[in-house]
Amino acid sequence: MSERIAREHIYQLQPALAKALISLGTAAADSNFSPLLVHLIKLRASQINGCAFCQRMHAEEARADGEKQLRLDLLAAWHEVDGLFDEREQAALKWTEILTQVAIAPVSDSQYTKLAEHFTEKEIVDLTSLIIAINGWNRIAIAFHLQPI
Repeated sequence: MSERIAREHIYQLQPALAKALISLGTAAADSNFSPLLVHLIKLRASQINGCAFCQRMHAEEARADGEKQLRLDLLAAWHEVDGLFDEREQAALKWTEILTQVAIAPVSDSQYTKLAEHFTEKEIVDLTSLIIAINGWNRIAIAFHLQPI
C-alpha cells in the first residue's frame, strides 16, 4: 500500500471517523455564528496546526462566502491589527488558539470569563465543538499527508 492513503480510503477504513467529526462541526451550523466567523476559526486552527490542506480549503471557502483577502492575509497576526476583527471575532480567535494549543497551557477561568463576555454558554459549547472538529480534521490531513493541490 502506498505511503499516502487516498482520502476516500481513510474513510472507507473507518467510516465513523468522518461522521463523528461532521457531527461535532454541525454545532456551529446550528448556532448563530456567521459563516465568516466559522471560516476564520477553521483557518486559524489550521494555521496553528500547519495543515496546508485545510488552510487552502478554508481560505477558498471563506473567499467564496465573501471574506476579504486582507483579513485572510492578516489572520495569523489578528491580535496585532486594530479594527480589522471585531471583539466577538477576536474572542473566538483567542479561544481557538487556546484550545488548539491546550497542551502548552491549561485553560484558565479568566480566559473562559473573557470569552463569556461575547458568547452565551450554548455558543461556547458550539464554538468548542467546532474547534475540536477542525483540530481533528487537521490531524487526519497531516497524518495522511493530504495535499492542498
